[in-house]
Amino acid sequence: MQDNGKYSITKAFCIAFTLTFFSMFDVPVFWPILLFYWLVLFVSTMKRQIMHMIKYRYVPFTFGKRRYNGKKASVVDDGDSGRP
Repeated sequence: MQDNGKYSITKAFCIAFTLTFFSMFDVPVFWPILLFYWLVLFVSTMKRQIMHMIKYRYVPFTFGKRRYNGKKASVVDDGDSGRP
């Protein structure tokens, strides 16, 4: 039994690779349209990940320098200090 998915990808790659050698398939692309197309693809594919990040309040960057204040001294008073 042959896997149609792998065969289709291989076939599409071979056809696309072959067509790159013929100048009649060389289509000029206006760069702003290409940039817009890339942004649409990026947003559409990253939407689920971005919504997950927003849901769990994940921020992939920080603002300013992080400061270490050290351990806070905890005061434990159990009512019996052991002294007479």
